[in-house]
Amino acid sequence: MKLYDLDVSGNCYKVRLFASFIDIPLTIVPVDFMNGEHKTDGFLQLNPWGEIPVLEDGDIVLRDSQAILIYLANKYGGEAWWPSEANLQADVMQWLSTASNEIKHGVGEARLIKKFGLESDWTQASERAHKTLTLIDNHLSKHNWLAASRPTIADCAVYPYISIAHEGHIDIDKYSNIQVWMNRLQQLPNYISMPGN
Repeated sequence: MKLYDLDVSGNCYKVRLFASFIDIPLTIVPVDFMNGEHKTDGFLQLNPWGEIPVLEDGDIVLRDSQAILIYLANKYGGEAWWPSEANLQADVMQWLSTASNEIKHGVGEARLIKKFGLESDWTQASERAHKTLTLIDNHLSKHNWLAASRPTIADCAVYPYISIAHEGHIDIDKYSNIQVWMNRLQQLPNYISMPGN
């Protein structure tokens, strides 16, 4: 199984983290993102969207980190990570959507601005980040995990960009429930970190 990867990408890290949790070996194929390899003809044949990560599992080629998490959890991770009950699947999906929307456009965008020089409004990204972090912290005041009362791919999807929020000059120290949750996730067997966290 191949993962077309950029080591400093939180979306790629989600996949590496979950694969490590379920002990699935990945062949990492580094993509020279900074020099535009993801926009070359060869890469676009693999993923016409020109984005990473991309997972190749035999004849199956998947883009989008959230979709890849669902695939790996459903095929290899068992019900522990991807519940079979419709209501719990929906619970997990809510958080996958949060990762690809509110977190991406808040904490994630702030990091792109401060670490990679994206021309955008950091103040606006910071405001979105703190609104989302407050909602997550409130949720975690009543729950040990984001969904289904246990670790799921929801946690793997939401954790990466929050864990490196400091790279976007977003201070998460005041979010005590998030701090406890992150520590809890870091204690799971086979946890791996990414550059920056």
